[in-house]
Amino acid sequence: MEALSSLITRRRRGNGSDRGEKFHLMSKYMKILDLEEHTSRLKIVHIAGTKGKGSTCAFSEAILRECGFRTGLFTSPHLIDVRERYRIDGFDISEDKFLSYFWDCWNQIKEKVAEDLPMPALFQFLTLLAFKIFIFEKVDVAIIEVGLGGTLDSTNVVKEPVVCGITSLGMDHMEILGDTLGKIALEKAGIFKPGVPAFTVPQLPEAMDALKERSYESKVLLKVASPLDPNKLHGLKLALAGDHQFINAGLAVALCRCWLQNTGHAKDFFPDGKEELYLPEAFLRGLSTARLPGRAQIVSDTALRSNRLSEVNENSYGDLVFYFDGAHSPESMEVCARWFSDAVNVGRNSPKGGKTGEYQKCSLQDDRKTSDGSKKISKQILLFNCMEVRDPQLLLPQLIKTCASSGVHFSKALFVPSLSTYHKVDSASSTPTSDTSKDLSWQSTLQRTWEKIIHGKGAIPEESSKLDAPDILPSYEFLYEDPSQKCNPICKQFACSAVIPSLPTTVKWLRDCVKENPSFRVQVLVTGSLHLIGDVLKLLRR
Repeated sequence: MEALSSLITRRRRGNGSDRGEKFHLMSKYMKILDLEEHTSRLKIVHIAGTKGKGSTCAFSEAILRECGFRTGLFTSPHLIDVRERYRIDGFDISEDKFLSYFWDCWNQIKEKVAEDLPMPALFQFLTLLAFKIFIFEKVDVAIIEVGLGGTLDSTNVVKEPVVCGITSLGMDHMEILGDTLGKIALEKAGIFKPGVPAFTVPQLPEAMDALKERSYESKVLLKVASPLDPNKLHGLKLALAGDHQFINAGLAVALCRCWLQNTGHAKDFFPDGKEELYLPEAFLRGLSTARLPGRAQIVSDTALRSNRLSEVNENSYGDLVFYFDGAHSPESMEVCARWFSDAVNVGRNSPKGGKTGEYQKCSLQDDRKTSDGSKKISKQILLFNCMEVRDPQLLLPQLIKTCASSGVHFSKALFVPSLSTYHKVDSASSTPTSDTSKDLSWQSTLQRTWEKIIHGKGAIPEESSKLDAPDILPSYEFLYEDPSQKCNPICKQFACSAVIPSLPTTVKWLRDCVKENPSFRVQVLVTGSLHLIGDVLKLLRR
């Protein structure tokens, strides 16, 4: 982990002005490791996009694995352990194998370092390691997720993939990829290769026009994959939750069909040559078993139950449930909000459909029963952080408004710093530490944005940079008290949100709140950053 962390040249994600220079070094690293010729034999599925890349990769890997092929999957980022980026036949690579391949690559490159050939940047090295692993593990197919963009992404050293895919496009990483949807689409379509078929999903006109332009220039046959028809699942459910996953699943099905056709295996699964009419059993198994942690994932906190002694009555103890989704763009935040709303609305006796305008008020809908018929009262809490290159004024209103349109309102919002940092790589064995000395000015900015959405811009005093004293934890009653009785923005009294100085403290505080109030079920949406999600998952695992 220390060696990997040393490859991070900037402590924060910058504007990517040196991406072109770094990309041109990739071919040199490939030659040092003797990977070029071998990589061309990997039979690669190469996938770029803004939203749904990871899901499409996960579906594709699971489908082809269920078809009987040895699969390699390279995705990013990891949530808890760097080995998550490398899956062989559906499992994270073992520690022993990872270390063996890691030091082999590291030492070979280190020997060749010179003034004009520095050590690779972090993602470059991780990409090189992926090719090394998949070649030596003799996978039949490698599913490669683009890291950022396409044209200058480290994975774009792939010269002859079997098929390429572009998932849904949106406005993200604009400081690097461009400030229009067309520019972003052109950058993503940089993975197109002459003669290699490519698939995309329905896109906005500006994005589709750019993709068609690039496909014409690259002499690529570009097809649009329709969202998967739920009826073709024959009663099964997609393994990844959310209606948007039918778009990703449809693209994965098209990519896998094409891969089977171009590698001479289609007749084994479509003996009548009618690929478009039905899904083979292997496809159904893959679609219903694919997994992607941190995206639309629900985790009940087991620490509370394991600490119980002999309580017989299940309702005598509080519940704490975490809902994880790594949304960090306005489009993905809307999808996240719809998924979360559907998840908490399941089994509710009251109908959906709160008024859109209600998002400007604190949540007063706290008297709902849980779906299991118990008397517990559900509270929805937001646990949020995002990178400073994101615009919370685009993310938070979208989240609140979409949830409110389904009748879901957050009782409170908690803004916390992440444990992991951009300049350090962690593993599952890393011990989370509580750094209460962190600068919380960004979390205070997030809180101010939230309060302005709730109360209106004019209700928030501008002269104060902080709305709370984050060194003082809120009382346990904070989660449950009626905010209308406590909020007085003019007098700088706020009861809808809090900044908490560390994540371990936050998780412990949430657990203690639930212990003190056994009649409540607390449903915590964790979103805004995959770093935050990984940190919380690691804390819950411990």
